[in-house]
Amino acid sequence: MSVLVTGAGGFLGGAVVERLLASGEQNLRCFVRPSSNLSRLEDLCKRYPQARIEHIVGNLATRRDARRAVAGVGTIYHVASAMRGAVATMFRDTVVASQCLLEAWEEFDAAARIVLISSLGVYGTSHLPPGYCVKEDCPLDPHPEKRDPYTHAKLRQESLFRTYAAKHPMDLVVLRPGALYGTGGRPFSSRVGIFVGKTLLHLGNGRNVLPLSHVDNCADAVVVAGTSPYSSGQCYNVVDDDLPTASQFIRAYQEQVARFPCLHVPYSLALLASRALERYHTYSRGQIPALLTPYKTAASWKGHTFDNSKIKSLGWWPTVSTAEAMQRTFAYFRSRSSKHFPSEPVTQHQI
Repeated sequence: MSVLVTGAGGFLGGAVVERLLASGEQNLRCFVRPSSNLSRLEDLCKRYPQARIEHIVGNLATRRDARRAVAGVGTIYHVASAMRGAVATMFRDTVVASQCLLEAWEEFDAAARIVLISSLGVYGTSHLPPGYCVKEDCPLDPHPEKRDPYTHAKLRQESLFRTYAAKHPMDLVVLRPGALYGTGGRPFSSRVGIFVGKTLLHLGNGRNVLPLSHVDNCADAVVVAGTSPYSSGQCYNVVDDDLPTASQFIRAYQEQVARFPCLHVPYSLALLASRALERYHTYSRGQIPALLTPYKTAASWKGHTFDNSKIKSLGWWPTVSTAEAMQRTFAYFRSRSSKHFPSEPVTQHQI
């Protein structure tokens, strides 16, 4: 039976396909959007001529295409989701697409295992103290509507899969990666801060550790968990070791790629500003959007860390060190610095 990878034309999806092929998988079905760049998949077909790599181009949020995707597959790696765009678009491409996938799975009784790529952002961390180390048993966020559309959509997606798993004999494995980065990705995670024009507002304390996951390390973790007999019904945090602080990452980027205006806003000041924005949003009856809320500020920039010991118990280990990963990533952006400002979202994975 085939192994299905949704979002195979994306940043992480392409890396998962490559890792599956490198591990010996011979029968892959790659589901991609019509707008996807297929050059990486075409290159993989040339590098692995012995493997059967099938491309399906379509929209997973339609039942017809979802049926085409799951028919005859034994394992599903569900990587596809929306990273940006209008709220309706994000919910369609993340939640509705997942619903269609699950309905097709139920109709065909297709896959023995489904590996869902979720996000560290689903945890309810707003009430946790600074420096708290978040493990997989941390409760999920009870108020995603106070965060952002991406978090809300990912929580709904994971809830949807868990509801199906409770009612059907589904072998579900969930991975929650940190902020993905690497060649082809975007320069900065929202955990660093937000751009206002061309100025980065570096939010939170400078010593906050960034929960980064290099795309190659994350793809390794996805395949390790997806193929392990011990991962059934489990969820796993995926972050690298020896992670930099936000200040260290910004400084390294400016030294190795390009300098740009940066204003550090300590956590206490960011919290005050977000309270004022929320009050003004209420006062204006929603005419002024609440770009920041105290709830989101606490969840994103209070300085929590994330434990990766559980995924390591399966035998995973970051094959690319953080020092090497940053060097590779900065070399990539250095080659593109004349074309792209750091705030441009090349590929997003928000947490």
